[in-house]
Amino acid sequence: MTVSSWRILRAGYFRYVIISVGALAVDTASFLALLWLTIPSTVAGAIGYLAGLLGHWIGSSQVVFKDRLAPRGEKRRRQRLGFAGSALVGLGITVGTIWACTQAGWDPRTAKLLAIALSFQATWWLRKHVVFRPMTNTI
Repeated sequence: MTVSSWRILRAGYFRYVIISVGALAVDTASFLALLWLTIPSTVAGAIGYLAGLLGHWIGSSQVVFKDRLAPRGEKRRRQRLGFAGSALVGLGITVGTIWACTQAGWDPRTAKLLAIALSFQATWWLRKHVVFRPMTNTI
């Protein structure tokens, strides 16, 4: 990997971190509010995760991977579906982690922190290498 490639990778990752922090703020605020309302932690985790998703799509497609955004039409729809699919993977990691950790006696907030770290890395990889992979002229 060249120095130039490394700088681009770091810049993209940094932008993804910033966008994710915004989505995470919505996610976490929703999660904590739902816990306060005595919603079960697994349900609160799922709803919180979904609440941050729309903003994450906008930020990812318009800031982080702008140069890889598919043109409007069928390719963009497939890209949105891929983004939603990566979100479902993240959601599964989030819910599964919170469930497993709370079953083990962890505080739900601590479980959520672990879920954030695991989900973040998985969705970054999927979005960078699958959803927003560089465009090619082949089908």
